[in-house]
Amino acid sequence: MTRPPLTEIVAALPSSTPFVGPEALERRRGGRPFAARLGANESGFGPPPAVVAAMAAAAPSMWQYCDPENHDLRVALAAHYGLAPDNFAIDRGIDGLLEVTCRQYVSPGTAVVTSLGAYPTFNYHVAVCGGALTTVPFRDDREDLDGLMDAVKRTAARIVYLSNPDNPMGTWHGASAVLAFLDALPETTLLVLDEAYCETAPADALPPVDLLRPNLVRMRTFSKAYGLAGLRCGYAIGDEQAISAFNKVRNQYGMTKMAQVAAIAALGDQAWLDKVVAEVAACRTRIAHIARTNGLAPLPSATNFVTIDCGCDAAYAQAVLAALAERDVFIRKPMAPVLDRCIRVSCGPAQEIDRFEAAFPDALTE
Repeated sequence: MTRPPLTEIVAALPSSTPFVGPEALERRRGGRPFAARLGANESGFGPPPAVVAAMAAAAPSMWQYCDPENHDLRVALAAHYGLAPDNFAIDRGIDGLLEVTCRQYVSPGTAVVTSLGAYPTFNYHVAVCGGALTTVPFRDDREDLDGLMDAVKRTAARIVYLSNPDNPMGTWHGASAVLAFLDALPETTLLVLDEAYCETAPADALPPVDLLRPNLVRMRTFSKAYGLAGLRCGYAIGDEQAISAFNKVRNQYGMTKMAQVAAIAALGDQAWLDKVVAEVAACRTRIAHIARTNGLAPLPSATNFVTIDCGCDAAYAQAVLAALAERDVFIRKPMAPVLDRCIRVSCGPAQEIDRFEAAFPDALTE
């Protein structure tokens, strides 16, 4: 039986997704839930109570479509950062922003550069657009700025993706290094600077927020420190012309009314954000201590997770991950060569870290 043909690009792609979610893993376990959900870099500390109240108050109005211009949220972001509303584009988390960015700049054969092992959803969107992706290995467990620059110049790349702090290692470059990298880029190469973990990063890792360049788009999210991962709300920061191009291709009704309400309320409760950032810092210290107690080396982290060097190979790290899952602890690990010797543990509530701490020695022994 014949069927409508897919496009050549889509037909050539594998039927896969960048992540296997904990829900899918729980279904494979016969529906048994994890006791500690420490793998998706969510904020187990939750959203501010003010957000829960705002969502409850807004619930009766959910029969209405969202504001397709995301006006109130862009105004709130502009006031928060001291910029103009037209310096912000809103979409379904950074994943959605990356998709829209690729649709703007990537066509079949377009050269794009990223780090080998960096956030895989970006690669996914480049592939859907038919782009030619060049990957640069990490160096000393950090994204290699010199290697990325060499690849950009060698391929005449239209986009280079850099996460700072990065996922999956949690490492970072200082703002001065990021600025030097941007200054050295060709004007025709767009730097997509993923700052999903900006709230938990040291201040000297972040270039000034009012740095607006034609070839720079910065991406941030409410999914991490603000505790709104389930609502999928992220924002891009850039100069007005770069941001206006997002409106040509984004899903105008893609950002739900509830997500806009929640994000505005979260932005308005900076005291809660400060509390969560402090809890994350304390939890990073505790996870690092657990790693050292078990004879392993934690990497320095500026994110809401800690990457732990298992001191062996990828098969060993995967076995540790599986042994923890058998003990109802969900974590993840890097998958790229060299990085795949590690596991990655998200910060979370004390009782979940207790569960990880109790299970870890037995998992390593097994």
